[in-house]
Amino acid sequence: MTGFDPTQDARQFRDALGSFATGVTVVTVPSADGPVGITANSFASVSLDPPLVLWSPAKDSKRFAYFRHAPFYAIHVLSSDQHDVCTGFARDRHAFDALSWQEDENGVPVIDGGLARFDCAQSSVHDAGDHVIIVGRVIRAAMQPGTPLVFKSGKLIRLTT
Repeated sequence: MTGFDPTQDARQFRDALGSFATGVTVVTVPSADGPVGITANSFASVSLDPPLVLWSPAKDSKRFAYFRHAPFYAIHVLSSDQHDVCTGFARDRHAFDALSWQEDENGVPVIDGGLARFDCAQSSVHDAGDHVIIVGRVIRAAMQPGTPLVFKSGKLIRLTT
């Protein structure tokens, strides 16, 4: 293993971060422009009591404003058969047309399927360099068995069990 200064080699730093495999999520919010979603792999659990989760959108994302101040949102953990959902929301904030979805009581678009869903009320937002950390209080959760969609080294990976 060779060490390097991440402030001097951003590409190598990004590659090193990519060696950590993560699950893939889609975060959804209502907006005046209609339902909006974004693919994110920066999801993590924070606390069981109270139930808190976090995710971290990039400040330079064209969708950032939709999520930064959203009082309610849903985080959908994608299953291995939802590759198209992942790539759809990576490209287009309005990729709902090919999906089965509905609005919850807070107007948040909720996508059918997936492994888990966390319906959240925004709890806090923390500045974190070129991203923000959005902490959500989970007000409802749902889950079903299955295999997750995984992201590693810039590629989506389908696990088999």
